[in-house]
Parts: sequence; C-alpha cells; structure tokens
Amino acid sequence: RIYIEPDYTLLTKMKQRQDENQVHITNLERLKGKENITQSGQKIDICANIGTREDIERVIRSDAGGIGLFRSEFLFMENGNRQPTEEQQFQAYKLAAESMGMNRVVIRTADLGGDKKASFLEFGNEPNPAMGLRGIRISLEKEEMFKTQLRAILRAAIYGNVQVMFPMITTVEEVVQAKEYLEKVKQELKAEKVFFDENIKVGVMIETPAAVMIGDELAQMVDFFSIGTNDLTQYTLAIDRQNEKLDDFYNPHHKAILRMIQMVVDSAHKYGKWAGICGELGADLELTEEFVKMGIDELSVSPSMVLPLRKCIREIS
Repeated sequence: RIYIEPDYTLLTKMKQRQDENQVHITNLERLKGKENITQSGQKIDICANIGTREDIERVIRSDAGGIGLFRSEFLFMENGNRQPTEEQQFQAYKLAAESMGMNRVVIRTADLGGDKKASFLEFGNEPNPAMGLRGIRISLEKEEMFKTQLRAILRAAIYGNVQVMFPMITTVEEVVQAKEYLEKVKQELKAEKVFFDENIKVGVMIETPAAVMIGDELAQMVDFFSIGTNDLTQYTLAIDRQNEKLDDFYNPHHKAILRMIQMVVDSAHKYGKWAGICGELGADLELTEEFVKMGIDELSVSPSMVLPLRKCIREIS
C-alpha cells in the first residue's frame, strides 16, 4: 500500500508499527543458540527448507539445526535446456554439507513434474499433471539422470551429514528400485576408486495416502520419513492446490490430514525411525503444540520461520 503525502498522524502510526516490528525481531534474535525445547522438557529439531545454494546463507543466519529439505529439482529447473552435470550438482551439495557441519542435510532427489518443469525434459501433454509423471516415477524412468544425481549426492556426503530422500512414493517396489540404483552407483564409484559415503541414510517422502497406509512396511526399509503436507493434503482431499477456485475447500487442518500425520509418526517410531514434516504445515504455529503431542521429531520450514517456531515451542508447557 502506498500513501501519497502522508500526514503526521499516519507517519506516527507507521513509525510505531516499525518500532514494534523491530522489537519483535530483536526478541527473536535473542533465541539464537537456544534449544527447541518445551517447558516440560520435550525437544524437537527445527531445520530449514532450501531450493538453491544461495539459500544456504539464509539457513545459517536463521540458526536452523540443519537442512531438512534440499529441493534439488531447482538445480534442474534453473539449468536451461541442459541437465545439470554431476559436477554442478556435487558442488551445490558439497557446499550445503560443509556449511552445515555435522548438522543434517536431507537432499530430496529431483521432484520434477506437476508444476515443476525442467526445459530439458519433455513431459508431453498430461490431462492431470499433479497425478502424472512426477517425482520418483521420473527418476526411475530416466536412469542416467537419476544415477548422475545419486553419484553427486554420495560424493558430497563425505563432507558432512548428508542423507538422501526419495519423493512421491506410493509403493514398496519404488523404494526397492530406488535403493537398487543407489547400490549400483555405489559399486560404480568403488570401481572408479572415488570417495563416497557408503553408509548414507535413506528416507522417503510421505505425501500420498498410499504411503501413509503402507507406512509400517516402508519404515522397515528406510531410515526416516519426511511428511510432505502440501501434496498429502491435495491427494487426500481430492483438491488441486493450484486451482484458486478451490481455495475455500483446501483445508490442511482437516481431521483426516492430522490423523494421517499421527499414523506416519506411529509407523516410524514403531521401528525406531524418526519422522518429520517438511511441508508448509510445519510452519503453522496454530498446530505446533499438536505436532509436539503427536511426537513429531523434526519440523523443517522456511529459514524465516525458524526463530518464530522456536519461540512457539519454548512457550509450550
């Protein structure tokens, strides 16, 4: 909103708002270095989501406990008509790993498709892109692209605490195939005498109702779950989240979504694995206390939400 020739009253009001905002920011800054722990002693990790290497500095400034979601597809989307090379990807992942030290860096393999297009990939016309060729489906179809990315991730993993995560899982078979590719790449790197992290931890995104319902099986195959609440809400409520006409019906607080999140947490904990949320719902301060009660182990949010979320957690009794 732009005010032309504001009068003294308006200027005073705006200055007051500016001062109040600065006090709020200063109070949040004092939380840097503090633990994300409730008054009753329950601790929860707060990490940050990033899309590009330029975001890493924002993560450091936010005092996040690591990178809970590195959206690697942005490296593909911003590389014009060419697939990013192994070296390009390696340098981006290595920078994230080194910048975070021993803090976790979860790299999601390219979640392309749907609303995330890469110029070098021909998707054709899909009547319903959100339900089409995307996520792990593309990776398993584009073998060389997938293996190139896995090579870069494995090589970068020796520079920090890097973990790999597969998106849009709906079946056990997809996880089996993805892990088989990972093993093939490990053998290739061994044969080439290239250093890599042989014991890298593997996780999956839980963002489809199918993944929720087979959570017990998936938990026995991987090291962690990360819940993508944006797509989980879309698929559960049968609502295209890109369709503005459906905004009034799109309800991420729906009981079905919250019950599914609890199911995912229970499946993970049953087999000694951790479960986090990396979707937008993780930054919803109205639900923070409920997530803590559910037993969520990690919330990964935009860097700007790390300190407000820490403040909220520390105020929970």
